[in-house]
Amino acid sequence: MNALALYVHWPFCVSKCPYCDFNSHVRESVDQDRWRAALLADLAHEAALLPDRRLSSIFFGGGTPSLMDPATVEAVIAAATTHWPAADDVEITLEANPNSAEAARFADLARAGVNRISLGLQSFDDASLAFLGRAHSADEGQRALAAAQSAVDRVSFDLIYALPGDTEHSWAASLDRALSLGTDHLSLYELTIEPGTRFASMVARHDFEPLDSEMAARLFEHTQARTATAGLPAYEISNHARPGAESRHNLTYWRYGDYAGVGPGAHGRRTGMRTVRHKKPENFLAAVARNGHGLVEEDILPAVDAAKEALVMGLRLAEGIDLAALEARFDRAIVDQAAVGRLIGHGLLHRDGAHLATTEAGRLLLDSILAEIAA
Repeated sequence: MNALALYVHWPFCVSKCPYCDFNSHVRESVDQDRWRAALLADLAHEAALLPDRRLSSIFFGGGTPSLMDPATVEAVIAAATTHWPAADDVEITLEANPNSAEAARFADLARAGVNRISLGLQSFDDASLAFLGRAHSADEGQRALAAAQSAVDRVSFDLIYALPGDTEHSWAASLDRALSLGTDHLSLYELTIEPGTRFASMVARHDFEPLDSEMAARLFEHTQARTATAGLPAYEISNHARPGAESRHNLTYWRYGDYAGVGPGAHGRRTGMRTVRHKKPENFLAAVARNGHGLVEEDILPAVDAAKEALVMGLRLAEGIDLAALEARFDRAIVDQAAVGRLIGHGLLHRDGAHLATTEAGRLLLDSILAEIAA
């Protein structure tokens, strides 16, 4: 029975972080009963189109899913595992913020069925947290991490580096602290200035200058080396784990497997079809009431586009791609062999039979590599 991952989007946040370009919204109040019913209806519609699957993972993303009523989380998990039989080791992740009020829910969320928490610590430094617009303090973050580790066996947390003023010394100290905290998975993201965010406007006004690219590259290289030495090597550009502790849900994306996406703005990949839900919460609710689902787009992906997506996603992974298997799957060449040969010669790619992956040096230049080798 083919494996399937489920993504559930909860779009609400207490406040909008200035670096965030995700589909997140601030509302004075949220009708949990109404949202529970809408998510369950949207899920039922998607399940009817994806029969005979085995559920490998559920991921509650956002937004801030730790603002969900645990009863809503429990209802979604119960419905999902009724629509599809679940794998014995089904991974159920919920993204959470470290605010004290949300951390108090971790035990209830675990009882609802969550078995993995992804915690948005972002920094151990109060000044950096203030710059990032985070609503928690460094001390709250530590308490939330302890609460998460008490609630579930599998905990990951995020940090953002390459902030203005970051140095190799300051980031090394943060990284060593992160590695000392007993989690088997870390998501370590370089700060990027995304179009349409408040940070983009601030940079345009010269309110601050992003860290220069040379220093950012040095911090990335240090991150790769230090995590590997500590036994949490990068299995994807920004994600590090002990062997066996990788996010199985995210591996579905990067290995180009099928996943159902429900909730406002959620994307999905359903048997060669791209699905997208309405982004604005009110529009999503209206669509569910009108149609029984929140879909706004449902398009068959041309093989050439799907092949390019599979290449882009797969080369983010340290394991790389099985080129022969992908070309057979999409019935076409997906790389320019001459370009691949040149980049192997430059030490940016390595090839073992049909298997192709980036080297450590290549990961720094992934976007340029993809632009050059895509057929």
